[in-house]
Amino acid sequence: MSPDENKKSAAESFGEMFEAFANAISQIFKDPELKEKAKEFGKSAVESAETFGSRFKDEDVRDKFRDVGKAAQDFGKSIAECFKDDKDK
Repeated sequence: MSPDENKKSAAESFGEMFEAFANAISQIFKDPELKEKAKEFGKSAVESAETFGSRFKDEDVRDKFRDVGKAAQDFGKSIAECFKDDKDK
């Protein structure tokens, strides 16, 4: 896989992450307008990521995205614990 394909993959993943998050929120609140906004936001995030995609190879940028990934994992674990606690009650 070429570096350009890696950049595109990272950009797409970035946008898909935001789209999936916003889509999940829209489903929680059962809001079709929010779902459409989530799709628009995801597309915009992909376009933005493609614009700065060349920076993904910078070590400083990689470190920041590692921090973002860790924060996303921590958020996911926290949400899972909330649901687990509710289920145990």
